Amino acid sequence: MFSFKERSKMMEKLSNDSFDLVIIGGGITGAGVALQAAASGLSVALLEMQDFAEGTSSRSTKLVHGGIRYLKTFDVEVVSDTVSERAIIQGIAPHIPKADPMILPIYDEPGSTFNMFSVKVAMDLYDQLANVTGKYANYVLSKEEILEREPQLAAQGLLGGGVYLDYRNNDARLVIENIKRAVEDGAIAVSRIKVEEILHDDQGKVSGVKVKDLLSEESFSIDSQLVINTAGPWSDIVKKLDKKIDHKPHMRPTKGVHLVVDGEKLKVPQPTYFDTGEQDGRMIFVIPRESKTYFGTTDTDYQGDFDHPTVEQADVDYLLKVVNHRYPEVDLTIDDIEASWAGLRPLISDASGDYNGTKKEKISDENFEKIIQAANDYKNGKQSRPAVEKTITQAAKEEPKDNPSAVSRGSDLTVAEDGLLILSGGKLTDYRLMSAEAMKKIASILDRDVELVDSKHYAVSGGKLDPANVESELEKIAKKGQEIGLNQADANFIAELYGSNAEKVFDLKDQGSFDGLSLAESMSLRYAMEAEMTLTPVDYLLRRTNYMLFISHRLMEIKDAVVEAMAKFLDWDDHLKEQYQKELDQQIRETQLTDLKEQQKK
Repeated sequence: MFSFKERSKMMEKLSNDSFDLVIIGGGITGAGVALQAAASGLSVALLEMQDFAEGTSSRSTKLVHGGIRYLKTFDVEVVSDTVSERAIIQGIAPHIPKADPMILPIYDEPGSTFNMFSVKVAMDLYDQLANVTGKYANYVLSKEEILEREPQLAAQGLLGGGVYLDYRNNDARLVIENIKRAVEDGAIAVSRIKVEEILHDDQGKVSGVKVKDLLSEESFSIDSQLVINTAGPWSDIVKKLDKKIDHKPHMRPTKGVHLVVDGEKLKVPQPTYFDTGEQDGRMIFVIPRESKTYFGTTDTDYQGDFDHPTVEQADVDYLLKVVNHRYPEVDLTIDDIEASWAGLRPLISDASGDYNGTKKEKISDENFEKIIQAANDYKNGKQSRPAVEKTITQAAKEEPKDNPSAVSRGSDLTVAEDGLLILSGGKLTDYRLMSAEAMKKIASILDRDVELVDSKHYAVSGGKLDPANVESELEKIAKKGQEIGLNQADANFIAELYGSNAEKVFDLKDQGSFDGLSLAESMSLRYAMEAEMTLTPVDYLLRRTNYMLFISHRLMEIKDAVVEAMAKFLDWDDHLKEQYQKELDQQIRETQLTDLKEQQKK
């Protein structure tokens, strides 16, 4: 099992064994590399200074996003790669991404990303790149049809809109399922362990790392033939631990904020994506989840505490202004916010930004006409896809190089002069592809044959389902939960959350319920502690599940019971129990913006 009770054995292996690969950073990139490396037969150690996915990888917009906005800036290769990867993720983690078509309302206002003509061209090209047909093919809605679907939307200036396929995601679950599969294949994965120094051999080549166990305060060294830095926004900080390489900054982290309100207050039937109306080049998502609605994101340069980015009053003011402008009768205030999160994007400093952008210039009419003609020719069978891509790429090259709308979320893989591998940038959707490229480099460096796993078809933990029939397979799994006495809602919740591992959760029924928790909640918590290296109440309530974000009403009823149950299971003393209780209460205050709300009332 993957539990705290095995952690001491893992620490022994880390200090005594020699590894092929040490991975620094337990977010989605490190998790992806760990899965592929372990599946390819390498001895792997994954090291994370916080909880797995605690940084960027649990703080995204929670979509496996296709990036339709890139098509306005001719970045067809990015969209093609992104939608191809999205399909692969749906195949290897079929219980996590769920199809959820997106509404894109179009307003007649300066600086709009799309008009009614260009959005149809973009959606058609998007569907062609993604091979989307049938019930998920895009379509256009009139103004009246948009308002019938979303009556709270502002009618003034609304022209109509489009609907295209996108996927919702559970970002933190995707990380832990990758890590669990890596552990099943022999990897050692440890959280709350901080790398303090990159070590070198007599020839000045990387030979391992010096680490500190943040739970025991003990420091020791780990020997490894290769070390890869997958620390995301922390990438430059980790580089500074290597005294033999250049420390020129490579990253430009930006902060993104999301806010959650009750679904009855802001009613949206499906994800919605629109320009802010502020003529700042940004677009905002409004997304239903559980019985809640969340919206974001901001995109501001960040130089604060990387370990603990927070939601500030300016972030709240901006998002409320935009959403209240688009939904004028809703009149949201800070008191309506039930939860929130802030995260950092690992942007590379020489890239222009991400799909959310910050500025936008108008593309020349001539080049836009070339795109439209190419797309129509492709649709009518007059041009091949490579010919269309060539036309689009050439048109993009003719645009001014300083065009700030040429946004990208590019990744970068470099090998420093001492052998340290650095994998940075990228989007969550691209994590498998980034990891696969890193594995090619790793295999070429190691002095033996390495048979790389076919990661396009290698399922994560919980992913042993038929991707073409996910819904029916999850229904069958949920019925097994009902057969052991769970109600339909609880059985569905566990099936959706754990996929093919749900049956392992159901097998915990005979161990009974924790005081103050239902049987389903008890099985889920017990599984999280036994099989998902859940060490604290915040780990469980914020990242292994979404109680803190989208089930806040139940969160307040069970939070103390979760602390009690974990204290007994993990044998905490009174001091440790009090510490974790305070940590949980503080995280809830922060998530619910309690301090900001109190300041406004003064």
